[in-house]
Amino acid sequence: MFVPSFYREPDGSWMVDLVRGNPMALAVANGSPEDGPFATHLPVIFDPATSGDRPGGLLPGALLLGHMNRANPHWAALETGGVLLLTFTGPHSYVSPTVYAKTPAAPTWNFTSVHVRGVVEKIESIEETLEVVQSTVRAFEGTFGDGWDMTGSLDYFRKIVPDVGAFRFTVTGAEGMFKLSQEQPDEVRERVRESFGQSGCAYKRETAGLMSRLP
Repeated sequence: MFVPSFYREPDGSWMVDLVRGNPMALAVANGSPEDGPFATHLPVIFDPATSGDRPGGLLPGALLLGHMNRANPHWAALETGGVLLLTFTGPHSYVSPTVYAKTPAAPTWNFTSVHVRGVVEKIESIEETLEVVQSTVRAFEGTFGDGWDMTGSLDYFRKIVPDVGAFRFTVTGAEGMFKLSQEQPDEVRERVRESFGQSGCAYKRETAGLMSRLP
């Protein structure tokens, strides 16, 4: 990913936070010359056994867990030891020149994204796959849900888990792009932040929150 220097994250914790807060990733891998690359949207979490807490905010070396439908041709194409790209998209929104209060001006789009490369290990064990599913539920219920207790559904999980393809993913490299009007003068960037913060659009308010964290 091409990242101009002024759009790089202030520190590595920004990338970790984005991955945690936006865990629906796009997994991309090489396909055949005829069909092109595979791309699959899937949930990804930090492995709670090894990477539940990332002090210092570093992604390289982290262990992630993901899963997809085994019927997906992408699953058959994945190989243990193969390289996979995971992309995570964070807060983003259109920037209208009306908020700049200057002429000339051009519209743009503020956005945040993290690209993570790593090595895949396919999980073949049913019990280990079930644990990945349960860990994913725990992570998402704790962050996005209402604390749902899955105990009463574990028998159902066991029925469907043979159709789930789970994998471990060891991060070997990560790049983040946080395009938040850093190229603009301070006063213009502040006008954008204020406009976003007062918007009824959740995307804009979330983007404003990140802009408030800029040095």
